[in-house]
Amino acid sequence: MLYVFKGEAVEDASVPAGGVILDAADNVYGTTAYGGTGGCILLGITAGCGTVYELSPPIKQGDPWTETILYSLQGGNDGYFPWGTPTFDAKGNLYGATQFGGGKGNTCNEFYGGNCGTVFELTPPKQKGGQWTEKVLHSFAGIAQGQQKGDGANPNGGLVLDSKGVIYGTSYEGGAGGGACGTVGCGTVFQLAPPTTKDRDWIESVIYRFNPVHSYEEWPMAGLIIDKNGHLFGTTHEDTVFRLSRSPKRRSSWSETILYSFKGKGASYALDAPLIFDATGSLYTTAYGGSGGSADGNVFRLRPPANGDISWTIDVLYSFAGSPDGAWPAAGLIFDKHGNLYSTTQAGGSGQACQSGCGTVFEVSP
Repeated sequence: MLYVFKGEAVEDASVPAGGVILDAADNVYGTTAYGGTGGCILLGITAGCGTVYELSPPIKQGDPWTETILYSLQGGNDGYFPWGTPTFDAKGNLYGATQFGGGKGNTCNEFYGGNCGTVFELTPPKQKGGQWTEKVLHSFAGIAQGQQKGDGANPNGGLVLDSKGVIYGTSYEGGAGGGACGTVGCGTVFQLAPPTTKDRDWIESVIYRFNPVHSYEEWPMAGLIIDKNGHLFGTTHEDTVFRLSRSPKRRSSWSETILYSFKGKGASYALDAPLIFDATGSLYTTAYGGSGGSADGNVFRLRPPANGDISWTIDVLYSFAGSPDGAWPAAGLIFDKHGNLYSTTQAGGSGQACQSGCGTVFEVSP
């Protein structure tokens, strides 16, 4: 146990809500949805607005790790409820997203203060031990009342940067309303371009609005990954794996391709975990549930077209069976050097204190 969070009562972090990343010195960085010094109120109680934290390894093996709160979100015009795994750029700046806060939009979630979320940057201090500096790069506005289209809302982390420092991400709602998505929208893919001169604002563009007419194209949950050609890959909660490609003639125009849809196939649903690549360009992730033999979730691979084919090919690598096996995977996968895959499930296992098991850490081997 590296660290136990103590909560907002002592201005510590609370409720980690994403993965972690490491720097070259093996310091661990992550976010928590609550805690810190912010005055956000939840159910009448001050719960904190969330934090970005660092855990530093001990000099002597066996000693405790050291936690540092790099920044406490403040709500209001600042962010509230950071979600997902933060991302480094080449200069050591950290980028993340908050689902709420930011001061814009009033259609997102009144329970959490209404505003539609932010993307923020944390800049490290020039001298060791100094304060990190936070800047909100974009506050999302959602869809204005009475409109059918608008900005994104409730970004969910999983940001990626291209070679020019442009940030790409997804928002769970916003974009285009109607159909199954109602007035809140089906979600977006957005782009944040850095300013061309100092002290200018970052420039946000919605590069894709998920279509409320297609019931399978709703609510991206897991962020994006990017390949060497600049194509963006992601998933929607409702059954699809997609790719976005920039037009070679018009660089500001993007087109979507559905690589695979589970809709109507009875294999899987609830794609809440991020994708990863292997060396051949195949994609891997987990599905949270399914039907029939896949009700407890699975691990699957999508292989790109070969030999003139146009369709990606799915291989279900493992289907969970529930306790004492795992159930309901929702976190990202990682590879080891032998090609084994590792991740976690939210339920299953042999833990007796939880109704459906208390979860597992698993390995899937070729």
